[in-house]
Amino acid sequence: MEINSQHKNILKGYNMLLYFAGSMIMYEPNEECITDFWTKGILKNLPVSSTNPNFIMAASQLRESCNDITFCAKEMHEDFLRLFSPNEPGLAPAYESLYNYKSAYSMNQESDGVSEFYKTYGWKSKFRGKFKDDHLGVELLFLTLLVEKYIEFDDEACRGEMKKEIHRFIDAHILSWIPEWNKTIQSRSKTLGFKGIGTLILACTEDIFSIFEQKQPINTSTSYLKN
Repeated sequence: MEINSQHKNILKGYNMLLYFAGSMIMYEPNEECITDFWTKGILKNLPVSSTNPNFIMAASQLRESCNDITFCAKEMHEDFLRLFSPNEPGLAPAYESLYNYKSAYSMNQESDGVSEFYKTYGWKSKFRGKFKDDHLGVELLFLTLLVEKYIEFDDEACRGEMKKEIHRFIDAHILSWIPEWNKTIQSRSKTLGFKGIGTLILACTEDIFSIFEQKQPINTSTSYLKN
């Protein structure tokens, strides 16, 4: 049975949001970037809606974050350097290896490093040398590739296996540490923009995790949220 078009569009919408959020924690934002995302692009009309309280919170934070584009770009650029500075310890470094505990989401034994997960798919990050494999931006990129593979598969058995792999990856390498990282973002970020990005990453991965679980997933749709 083919996955229906609405299901595909929902997953594509989440992928768009994760591409956006991943880029925002990897590259220093500038005024052009803020203009493109906040006033012309993906945040003008979010591609999905969700009843997840974290998604609703993220949408609210992002809607309210940039009224003055020039001022917002300056503040977010400074906040990026404060939180994620590559040259000195940032206040909220986005690396899985810095979080040495297991999430309540995971009931599994301690998982292998994320690089081993990449190897099983013959995937090598194009960011090696700049970002370690366990950087959140790299992990989100890999997650979007898994979701794309799931959407592209025609065979039901292949989709079933990919569904399990997506669930396993999020469980072991995203939700095992992102909730705590987001708490750090909320307490240490000085801009609503980065607070919203942190909450958005948490919400989107929670929703995808729910979609690929056997239990009834959270209510999502491709209805647009207006600014």
